Amino acid sequence: AIQDQLNAKGVRFERWQADRDLGANPSPETVIAAYQHAIDKLVAEKGYQSWDVISLRADNPQKEALREKFLNEHTHGEDEVRFFVEGAGLFCLHIGDEVFQVLCEKNDLISVPAHTPHWFDMGSEPNFTAIRIFDNPEGWIAQFTGDDIASAYPRLA
Repeated sequence: AIQDQLNAKGVRFERWQADRDLGANPSPETVIAAYQHAIDKLVAEKGYQSWDVISLRADNPQKEALREKFLNEHTHGEDEVRFFVEGAGLFCLHIGDEVFQVLCEKNDLISVPAHTPHWFDMGSEPNFTAIRIFDNPEGWIAQFTGDDIASAYPRLA
């Protein structure tokens, strides 16, 4: 049901299989190697040019600053594509006069279309690993909207 609603708004949301044994604290290279087949599928389909891995844990000394940065509504000039291979995070999409809060967990692929206002909440004790896929080899650049709408919505604990 939520997949159909998001797809109707231009947001790609799919369940993939994050079924590779990555071990404890896998390196970015290990994560990429385990899911290269999934990355290749997206590259062939959409022409993406680069990818990396973001992995945040509760013991990260920058977790509060990173959370605050991503909690501010912003857009990107390209799609924001994330495939969650471990853990979870909350994407909040501000589309027209609606806000969709999408809890992305292991196995979830989300692609937020370029120029869609959104914010991301990793929670106060982050625990996730996601593959980020980009159009631009330099990665995404956030354009903050200045709208404080995110403060009116529930956050992850």
